[in-house]
Amino acid sequence: MAEFAWEARARNGEIRRGRMEAEDENAVNTRLRAQNLNPVRVRRRLRLDALQIGGGVTTKDLVTFTRLFSTMIDAGLPLVQCLDILANQQTNKIFAGVLKDTKNYVEQGSSFSDSLRRHPKVFDELFVNLVQAGEVGGILDTIMTRLSVFLEKRQKLIQQVRGAMVYPSIVIVIAAGVMTVLLTFVIPAFENMFKEFGGGRDALPWITRMVIDISTGFVTRLPIIVPTVIAIFIAVTYAYRNPNGRRFFHRMQLALPIMGPTFRKIAVARFTRTLGTLLQSGVPILDALDICARTAGNVIIETAIHTVRQKISEGKNMAEPLAESKVFPDMVVQMIAVGEQTGALDQMLGKIADFYEEETDVAVAALTSSLEPILMAGVGAMVGVVLVSMYLPIFSLAGNIKAE
Repeated sequence: MAEFAWEARARNGEIRRGRMEAEDENAVNTRLRAQNLNPVRVRRRLRLDALQIGGGVTTKDLVTFTRLFSTMIDAGLPLVQCLDILANQQTNKIFAGVLKDTKNYVEQGSSFSDSLRRHPKVFDELFVNLVQAGEVGGILDTIMTRLSVFLEKRQKLIQQVRGAMVYPSIVIVIAAGVMTVLLTFVIPAFENMFKEFGGGRDALPWITRMVIDISTGFVTRLPIIVPTVIAIFIAVTYAYRNPNGRRFFHRMQLALPIMGPTFRKIAVARFTRTLGTLLQSGVPILDALDICARTAGNVIIETAIHTVRQKISEGKNMAEPLAESKVFPDMVVQMIAVGEQTGALDQMLGKIADFYEEETDVAVAALTSSLEPILMAGVGAMVGVVLVSMYLPIFSLAGNIKAE
């Protein structure tokens, strides 16, 4: 199906314009005439979703949209008018185009959720399914408010992880750059200076000889080291794209000695928050678990959720297969079991999510505070060894000159 922009004249002479999906221009003309419209111009247009528009839409844009949309719907404004107002005041041109396209398809008779589904890079499965539940239940304003809260909390988790990784990454990159400069340029310059002073290799301290050997080996093997690093990066990227490789990396992620527990807490918080929001909004539990699995962010967690979904479809409760997966902590399993028994599973999931989000805050702060001194000490030690090894012979030469 292609998309066409059409212009037609009504019986009263009014010119009308719109868009339509059809197989070809003839099909568009036929449908327009069936609506008592005389086609004037029909032009095939490039679809937004064919261009995969939407990659430039941020979570902040999405949260602002859902909050404003919820307020407008609650105030009684029609859906199309809400979309039109929000599209016109949107500063992000890409998002404005997505909203205008969504408005056009709603005007043509499509449901709001189906119109959003045309832009998967902006509105994911979770977003669209919650909107669909809100349309069916007549609580679209409430659903959009829940969505904005959910998106804010999810973004906070992502920012926490990124924030914890930014500082170590910067320090490691800077340290690597400094050591490369020292090994490639500074140490060879000192080595030439020592030769000019007539000091043989045997006259140098052992630590100086060791650092010079490392520098010589690094410079000599640099044409091999660079392609090797690039090859390793490409190999890791390729392995990560492979399902088995991704499973290996995700399993290692959860098993890391320091960061593994933090990643597990983040996964639990995301799962419980997503599932609780979906169930609270009226999404059936099997559909909710399917969405949670696709948005888990970790293959190991995703497999465990799919197993839980399969067991529930066979008539079992949620707690037993969760415990068998060995992925979720015992406390989470027990609280979910209590939620199932009391009929308040969605509320219990929300409490679990709140707890683990707070635990994540503490864990990320502790991780950052522990990594900072370790990295600084490591970088200081490397640079210190190089400086000491280069200046020891200078001090020795200065002492000899003074003695003479």
